[in-house]
Amino acid sequence: MCRPANPEGRGTAGFTLIEALAALAVMGAGLAAIGSLASSSLHAGLYAERHLAEIETARKIIAGMPSREELPVGRLTGSLDAHDWRIDSTLIGAPAAVGDALWTPQRIEVLVQSPSGAMLKIDTIRLRRQAIKK
Repeated sequence: MCRPANPEGRGTAGFTLIEALAALAVMGAGLAAIGSLASSSLHAGLYAERHLAEIETARKIIAGMPSREELPVGRLTGSLDAHDWRIDSTLIGAPAAVGDALWTPQRIEVLVQSPSGAMLKIDTIRLRRQAIKK
């Protein structure tokens, strides 16, 4: 009959059930951390992509705005690339005469809302030219 040379060493030849469970727990924790990191990276990438689409749409809206003299005081609305937009224009301050023209500061607020509901707001001021009446 074949017997092991060291009969007391039979219990130390492999891994115990506790050691295997501990290794699985450590491996599970590591995989959970990697999954969480991948998820947050994916969400950050999607946020950046949506924000870039909002900025591109806002740039198109600003580029297509009427000229200084043609932009009416009040509100313009519309939709572009599935984004709703609004332009609010108000005159601020008193006009100043420079040469043969009056220049009036005009506050412009551009609001872009994406299909997901996120909003981008751009505030700017530009000068509106008016001819001096003689």
